[in-house]
Amino acid sequence: MILKKINDLLKNINKKILKIMKYGLQFSFMICIISTAILCTYLLFYHDSFLYLLGINSFKLGIIFGIEFIICGLSVDAIKNYGC
Repeated sequence: MILKKINDLLKNINKKILKIMKYGLQFSFMICIISTAILCTYLLFYHDSFLYLLGINSFKLGIIFGIEFIICGLSVDAIKNYGC
């Protein structure tokens, strides 16, 4: 029941909003990939607390950006379709 509502909601999103969400998720995914590379560098080559904190914080930033793009895209679509 809930999955059907979510599936219907995602099918009926405006194409422009879906495009913005897609590019935003790609951007946040790239941030997460870069932060993973930083953390692998920390783990394998150079043990420094600054490098560790940079990797962890940038990974958190990528996750937060991804969630924000999803939530804001769904919110804008709901406001545009249903009005408030």
